[in-house]
Amino acid sequence: MTRSFTSTLLCISILAITPVLSYADDASKNREIAERFAKCDLNHDGKLTKAEAKGCMPRIYDHFSYLDSGNKGYLTVAEIQAVADR
Repeated sequence: MTRSFTSTLLCISILAITPVLSYADDASKNREIAERFAKCDLNHDGKLTKAEAKGCMPRIYDHFSYLDSGNKGYLTVAEIQAVADR
């Protein structure tokens, strides 16, 4: 009986903490993206062009055409974070 109760309590504890860990990971990931974006955005206009991404965010550079769905010629930090959240 005690073993069953302990196992159940352990499972509930793990399930309860999982969303907290996920949120912490998302917040950390978004902060890291924002920091890298700020370093890459050379003219500090809040827009990352393909040329700016080339040397600083190679995976963004490699998929720039796909990510820039509106063919604006730039990406915002929010757009990159949204893709990372998928």
